[in-house]
Amino acid sequence: MRVDSAVNIDDLRELARARLPSVVFDYLEGGAEDEVTRRANREAFLRYAFVPSVATGHVDIDLSTNLFGDPVAVPWIVGPTGLNGVFRRDADLSLARAARAEGAVYAHATAANVPLESAATAAGECRWFQFYPWGGRAAWAALIGRAQAAGYRALILTVDSLVPGNRERDRRHGFAHQLRVTPGFALDALRHPRWLADVGLRGMPRMENLAVDGRERASAGELASYARRERHPEFRWEDVARLRELWHGPLLIKGVLSADDARRAVAIGAEGVVVSNHGGRQLDGAIATLLALPSIVQAIGASATVVVDGGFRRGSDLVKALALGADAVILGRAPLYGVAAGGEAGARRALEILRDETRRVLALLGCPDVRSLSPSILRRVDPASGIEPVDP
Repeated sequence: MRVDSAVNIDDLRELARARLPSVVFDYLEGGAEDEVTRRANREAFLRYAFVPSVATGHVDIDLSTNLFGDPVAVPWIVGPTGLNGVFRRDADLSLARAARAEGAVYAHATAANVPLESAATAAGECRWFQFYPWGGRAAWAALIGRAQAAGYRALILTVDSLVPGNRERDRRHGFAHQLRVTPGFALDALRHPRWLADVGLRGMPRMENLAVDGRERASAGELASYARRERHPEFRWEDVARLRELWHGPLLIKGVLSADDARRAVAIGAEGVVVSNHGGRQLDGAIATLLALPSIVQAIGASATVVVDGGFRRGSDLVKALALGADAVILGRAPLYGVAAGGEAGARRALEILRDETRRVLALLGCPDVRSLSPSILRRVDPASGIEPVDP
């Protein structure tokens, strides 16, 4: 199957699985420990059923919205995801270009494999930067200053991975920000010649945003060691306040799952939060993001931007989150399946699929645009039967 023949995100997932060695696919797919939270993110969508309005006469469906004063064609953000160069050498740029073509926001990761300046050129105007507080405060200021100079419109501060998650798939493979070459991996790579030619034979890609301050000639392994060593689990809300002073623009705190933390983020000066459990890759057993979303919207939705990620594979998933009050959705694995399967064309196909599905769902619901969505179109149901009402 070619990527242009894929009819849903799962088709792209299977194409990605076929192209990637198992070590690399497991890095893309896997979660922490028993992967309870990774599965819960998907299963949470089954807890809500649609209540459509019929014969509304809506023909033209408008997906456009506004994020921090910037008009965008669709209410989703591509990324931020790190080490995408292990899927395809040019994956970060492909994702940025696909987002630009779709009129979506592109978010570039600290752990990306191309410099943030190069990604800014590829992404166009709708670009945000995701920041890990690695290194000392001078390093924070330097990286944030680069993002500001490159014209990134918003900063996403990720705070839920200050301690590494127990990602057992990666541990079994010996994968820790870099590929470990073993006889088993070499044999598997030989079975995937397209990946081998594009990535494997050209060496592990570096986290290029970290190749500064004397690390310009550092190897991928040395930069990976720096990232592991400089996580700073002692990071506190006082440090968030210091970062707020460094960044001159909208700030979002990513990794928020409670209303109390959402209120604290806004009180400290953040303009928004990302409701996120890191795709189930950090604390296994954490609440599914769709279930955490309503209380956070209730707490800060009138005064701040609320974005959500975690398990989005269908247009119907996107509509449910928007109806529950999210201003936008971050897409992680879905466009990665596309880029792993077919580069920029695959990433664009993933976004096209989600756009077409979202429009169809809105039309079937009788909603002319995303601004018309509200919780009234949803009913909580028993996920086992899909029909029995349950308490909210």
